[in-house]
Amino acid sequence: MLGILINAYACSPNMGSEPGMAWNWCVNLAKYCELHIITEGEFRDKIEAVVPTLEYGQNLHFYYNPVSEKIRRMCWNQGDWRFYIYYKRWQKKTAAIARDICKREKIDILHQLNMIGFREPGYLWQVSQETDIPFVWGPVDAKESFPMAYAVDAPLKMRFAFWLKNTVTKWQLQHSRRVGDAVKCATMVMSASSNSVNSFRKYFNIDSPLFNETGTSPIRMEKHPKEKNSFDILWVGKADFRKQLPLAIKAVSNVIKNDMQLHIVGCSDKATVLKEIEMQGILNQCVLHGCVSHDEVLKLMRTADVLLFTSVAEGTPHVVLEAVSCGVPVVCFNTCGQGDCVNEDIGCKIPLTNPNQSVKDFAERLEFLYNHRDVLQQMSDNCHQRAEELSWENIAKKMVRMYGDVIQKKDDAQTV
Repeated sequence: MLGILINAYACSPNMGSEPGMAWNWCVNLAKYCELHIITEGEFRDKIEAVVPTLEYGQNLHFYYNPVSEKIRRMCWNQGDWRFYIYYKRWQKKTAAIARDICKREKIDILHQLNMIGFREPGYLWQVSQETDIPFVWGPVDAKESFPMAYAVDAPLKMRFAFWLKNTVTKWQLQHSRRVGDAVKCATMVMSASSNSVNSFRKYFNIDSPLFNETGTSPIRMEKHPKEKNSFDILWVGKADFRKQLPLAIKAVSNVIKNDMQLHIVGCSDKATVLKEIEMQGILNQCVLHGCVSHDEVLKLMRTADVLLFTSVAEGTPHVVLEAVSCGVPVVCFNTCGQGDCVNEDIGCKIPLTNPNQSVKDFAERLEFLYNHRDVLQQMSDNCHQRAEELSWENIAKKMVRMYGDVIQKKDDAQTV
């Protein structure tokens, strides 16, 4: 059994986002590998309560490198640049812990798992140089830029922030010495999306295999009701400009079907959303659910005909994977993780162009599915197979095969 040392700053059971991503990677890899996981200490109680209950819990060994509550608040406050100062220090201390583990345990591979942003590659690559243990990095989110065409209606301050971030991102991809050193040292760098594959090819001249960072979990499939009086479109997201809710509202208004219902789920400025709905003249076609429980979202999914996902900047959105698990076809942009997960068998994708064209494209796809229920039903039926392909179980099996390739590459190099 391979011994893998994993750097996962955020890791916790029963959570989404980065903590849930790392947890699912680890518990599924533990079926095939012995893992030594260095993580921050915020979720230590949760981890230590759950690990003994797991079938392969004996293969999970956690080491904690805690930070202060002040730093944790910075971490949760996305966009607080000060966090990276402390995060870099955390990575240095984590590398010291990793060196000690490598002296005491059989470690075959060093894996920098999360957080997935490319800006902070940690220092396991230095440990790799010192110990000759292969270094793996990823999945890594290295998208080059936010599509500025979709910021046309944003406030000036927000447009400037997007422009500044795009400028800094390109500079870091070109000039960050530590990122470059980590890439050079890595036996394998995995990309979290096709966008990232393109960035690594453009800026580092390497082929980085596509490996979406999150997977599907088993959800009991339920067929859509055969008899109902509405065509239900589900939109799920938070109050974030990236999610582009106005595109969804305008697209539905362009279809104009009396029995079409747009269900909007998530925390947002209700007054602003209602104003947009009234401007588009579809007040009777929209249902605002607000913030609801995860179980309620799944309940809405099981009665929805389509998930309309209009975000233009993501990692691999979990809501899309949950929709696929529930048998709900997806209409989305062909970008980020959703563009990689959704294929023509389970949904429709449109290109990134500009807001006006995207409204027309989304409306066209919705009208097609509305008028071709046989195609819609076939897409729903195909979701089960696609959910299995995107499952955490398959992610773990694929990663174990890649670990094997990394070990083989090391052995071949030593033989030459």
